[in-house]
Amino acid sequence: MHIAIIVEGKNDRSRLRRLLDEQVGIFCSYGTPGTESLARLKKKIGAVPVYIFTDNDASGKKIRALLCDAFPEAEQIYTRRGYAGVEGTPEEYLIQQLEKAGLEEYIIYPSSALPSITE
Repeated sequence: MHIAIIVEGKNDRSRLRRLLDEQVGIFCSYGTPGTESLARLKKKIGAVPVYIFTDNDASGKKIRALLCDAFPEAEQIYTRRGYAGVEGTPEEYLIQQLEKAGLEEYIIYPSSALPSITE
């Protein structure tokens, strides 16, 4: 594992798993994490760079704040307000946000997202 991304739930994780290679560990907070689950997350993740990608709603912001306290060096990735969380965000937008975070080398581009080569 080269980097870790923390999301809220397993649907968010499976959505991102389709777009990211196996070098990226994708971890779930399973809602608002308590002290013990934060400690378990820290132990599982270890010393790799961390990215936090939670929903853009009240609960996602609360979870992000707790994760930021636990992982102060973490980079932030945001989805747009109005999307139904990370799991409901269109793939193209997820890819844009992952690229904005500098994660191009880990992205598995769907064939529809690749530039077409015409001669």
